[in-house]
Formats: sequence, C-alpha cells, structure tokens
Amino acid sequence: MPKITFMGAGSTVFAKNVLGDIILNPTLRGAEIALYDIDPVRLKDSEMMLNNLNKKCNGKAKINTYLGVENRKAALEGAQFVVNAIQVGGYKPCTVTDFEIPKKYGLKQTIGDTLGIGGIFRALRTIPVLKDFADDINKVCPDALFLNYSNPMAILTGALIKMGIKTIGLCHSVQSCVPGLLRPLEISEENVKWKIAGINHQAWLLEITRDGKDLYPEIKEKALKRPTPHNDMVRYEIMKQFGYYVTESSEHSSEYVPWFIKNTHPELIERYNIPIDEYLRRCVNQIKGWETMRDSLVNNEDIEHKLSHEYASYIIEAVETDKPYRVHGNVLNTGLITNLPDDAIVEVPCLIDRNGVNPCYVGSLPQQLAAINRTNINVQLLTLEAAFTNKKDYIYMAAMMDPHTASELTIDEIRSMCDELIEAHGDWLPKFI
Repeated sequence: MPKITFMGAGSTVFAKNVLGDIILNPTLRGAEIALYDIDPVRLKDSEMMLNNLNKKCNGKAKINTYLGVENRKAALEGAQFVVNAIQVGGYKPCTVTDFEIPKKYGLKQTIGDTLGIGGIFRALRTIPVLKDFADDINKVCPDALFLNYSNPMAILTGALIKMGIKTIGLCHSVQSCVPGLLRPLEISEENVKWKIAGINHQAWLLEITRDGKDLYPEIKEKALKRPTPHNDMVRYEIMKQFGYYVTESSEHSSEYVPWFIKNTHPELIERYNIPIDEYLRRCVNQIKGWETMRDSLVNNEDIEHKLSHEYASYIIEAVETDKPYRVHGNVLNTGLITNLPDDAIVEVPCLIDRNGVNPCYVGSLPQQLAAINRTNINVQLLTLEAAFTNKKDYIYMAAMMDPHTASELTIDEIRSMCDELIEAHGDWLPKFI
C-alpha cells in the first residue's frame, strides 16, 4: 500500500474530502497517511477527525502526524504521493495585505488568488516554501507524484516542475463547468459530451454535444434570456463576445481580463453583478463557520463521508492498479496546445495509469481564446522569473502585464504599489534585488 503525505493537513475540511475518499477506496485500504502541518491545533483537529472517520468506515489506513519544519522530511520520507494544500500567510496578514494596498491605488479585486496583484504576491510568498518541500522530496522520495491543489495553480505548478518535481495541478473548475452551465438554463445533462482545454481558471468549453448535435446554439439562446442579475453574467458576456464559455466562475473571470472592473465605468460592477472583495468575505465567513463546525467535525465519532469529486484518490488508484483514469490536469505545455507557449502550464485531459500522468494532445485553440490565455500566461511566466531570480524588476513587469492592473494603473503607480506590497509582506517574502 502506498504512503500518501498531505502537506497543509490543517485544512481539515479539504483533508476530509481527499483523505476520506482514500479511506473509502477499497483498493487503497491500508494506505499510510502522513499528515503534515506547522499549526499544532489544526493538525490535531485533522488527526482526530480522520481517526474517527477511519474507525467509522472500518478503514485500515495508518495515520501519522508530523508537526513543524523539523519533521517535514520524516513526513515525506518514502512517500509515493504528496498532496499539497498549503496557504502561506493566511487571511491575516497576507490576504488582507493583497487586497488593502491595491485598493489604496484604486485597484479592485474579487478573489485575488490566481492572477493579478493578489495572485502574483501569493505565488511569491508560496514558492520559497515549495522550494523547501522540493529539496526534501528530492532527498527522500524523488519518484513521488506531487498533486498540487494550492493557488495560484499555474504559477505554483510551473515552479514545482522547474524544481524537477513530478507534478500535476488539480482544480475543481473543469468538473463543475458543464453542470454549472446547463442546470441554470434547464438543459439536461443526459448523454452530453464535452471537450475542455486552455489554462487553469481560463480553460474553454470547446465543444458540447448531445448525440452528435451541437448544444452551443441552444445554450447561447437561453443564456441571453436568463433573468438578471445572476452570478454568471461575466462568463455569459465572454461567451457572447468570443464564442465560448470559460470554466472558472464569473467572480474569478472578471479580474483576469480588462473589461469588467473599471474605475472609469463603475456601473459595470453592478451591471455584471461583480462581487468586489469577495474573497475577504469568504475568509471571514469560513473562520466563523469553522468555529461552529469544529466540534461536530473533529469530535464526532459517528462522522460519515461520501465520495467527493476530488481527483486525488482516483489518480492514486490508477497509478497503483494500472486501471486508467482520465482527469483534467495542469501540466507543462510540451506541444499539447500548439498556439500557446511551450513553457506555459496548460489545463488539458490527462490519462493516469501506472506510468503516471500522460497528458493528451489538444492542438490549437481558436485564435481569440489563445489570445486571451496568452495575456494571463505572460503574468505567470514573469512571476516565475521573479521567484527564481529574486529580481524585483520581474515583479514590476508581471504586474504591468496583468490585464486588469494595466487597464487601471499607470507604470509609476504599479511600481509604487508593488514596492509597498513588498515592504508590507516583510519576512513572508524573500529578499528581492
């Protein structure tokens, strides 16, 4: 049975989804689960929850905990799979900083974890931690498959690959894309086939059919008639203008492009129902929710679990048993999407078997979709340059190339904002020159 190390195990609810799936999987019974975190309270919460779940489900998992940097190598030693769910800096101080300083310059954000100023600085404070992980992995489990769930997905996955770690980035947006599109339009999902590819949080529903019939005409007709306001207005507008539906939610998508959040046209925020500062509210609600949820989750000896839609357990099963399984994963673009850069991280179908991750060739995207993707890839690649060279100029350039930031601020404002963010982050960031 494999050893599975979960980095950031204090994410108790997410750990329940991923590791609960593994406990329920009959082919993975007896797996060794190593829980690693730097927060003793949250790590203990997850340990208690998983032990109760393991007992309730008659599981055979061997669960061990590892606290702190000094025990990280032991947590990783001999692992065949590493699941990563860390968030460096948390809600306070770092996420609040990511929002409040840009707001002083008039730059509004919704989620700020994938692209834009929030995504850039989240990546810059996370990559040094991943470098430490990679050093240990290369010493004690060099063949492990790293399943990355942390954002910013494309940047972090790209960083891990540059470090020589076998990595696939995993996100929820592809699984939820088609159901989330069809259900509000009251279109049946029965016998629907679809094809999705692009980049993380900006992959495209390239085809959607039922019994060979293209469903896009019906989708577009019904989307135009849907009563407003609703939560998908940005994606509908992108579909209207560019012909295709994008995988990630409207609140995310609004800050990846230059057209929706604009100080010169504040009415757009109301017109497209864009929730400014949404991630801050979610963090506050999650913190409050955990306070009420904790006891029922952590101390519940009758805790139950139903299989989630997370890919991790299916990937591990496919590698262990050679029973092929298809996922959509984030991988290096080795010619998979021909009109995107080869050093980009793309989100494409991947076949998983005993050989690990086998990405599938897609070909070229419609030119307008590739053009939008490239604007995001520019930011991702420049952020990686900043992280691997420790040169401040690349931070400035990444921010200057960000579609939303560039549409709102001048060069001088962008440089000043980045300097202020670097200073405010303090020791959460490495020293840049």
